[in-house]
Amino acid sequence: MAVAEHRISTAAPTTARPGPAAPVALGIGLAVLATLVWSGSFVTSRALGDSVPPVQHAFWRWVVALAAVAPFGARRAWRQRALIRRHLGFVLLASLLGVTVYNTLVNQAGVTTPAANMGMIMAASPVLMALWDRAGGVRLGPRRVAGLFIACAGVLLLVGGGASFSAGDLWMIAAACCFGSYSALLRRRPAELGGAAFLFTTFLFGTLMLVPAHAASVAVQGGFSPSPGTVLPLLYVGIASSAVAFFAWNRAVSLIGPTRAGIVYYLQPVCVALLSWALLAEPTGWAQAGCMALILSGVVLGAGSRT
Repeated sequence: MAVAEHRISTAAPTTARPGPAAPVALGIGLAVLATLVWSGSFVTSRALGDSVPPVQHAFWRWVVALAAVAPFGARRAWRQRALIRRHLGFVLLASLLGVTVYNTLVNQAGVTTPAANMGMIMAASPVLMALWDRAGGVRLGPRRVAGLFIACAGVLLLVGGGASFSAGDLWMIAAACCFGSYSALLRRRPAELGGAAFLFTTFLFGTLMLVPAHAASVAVQGGFSPSPGTVLPLLYVGIASSAVAFFAWNRAVSLIGPTRAGIVYYLQPVCVALLSWALLAEPTGWAQAGCMALILSGVVLGAGSRT
């Protein structure tokens, strides 16, 4: 892609304005890919809720993801070990938010919360991305602020009586906060730290941080029985939802920023609702549809314009 972009730029050196279109289109495409893949992971978390304890689900997901990324990122991470040591605080925080905590909270929510609710609540995470942007100096105009309030109202209605409420909805709100903070944090990633090296390092540290919780879960809850019904979903979330989707999302954020990538993320509630209806036979009622419409209209309004 970089070679192709270089050739294009040398072929047309002075037709300046169309230049940024290629990275923007690539960023939006990568954000769409990550969003679609992650939609399936919410359905998987719900499907495994009764058979694989949440912490063990998260641990084995990241073990698989680490194995998938290692051939591409391990050597690069080793070559950049001095840079990683210099930015160790940033790397550890990204590992904690994006790997150790976020997916564990999603899995915990999947024990009691319908997948459609999980997707709708996660759709509010771009609100936090926009707020972090504001804290970083990006101006939020009246239209964006109004959109943020509308989206938050939709989430409050969903968890407060507008649709079926469960304790898992609170876990999902915490997960949405983690993901929004992780996405905003990506803007501070050192430019010289490559994507594959960054993924491998955060997957490694995040998995290591899960080891004590995994050991406690096995001791208290017992392990799960490997079968096609548990192993295949874990391979999906480990390879597609972790290695592929996280690389795509991180690259998208580096190209178009967290707020703009968050606009694409608003597709997720619709994708999750359709997948959960088709694969898990979960009904989607009028109350859920109303909350979904409120959240989507708010976040689109809020991030669609800076004015």
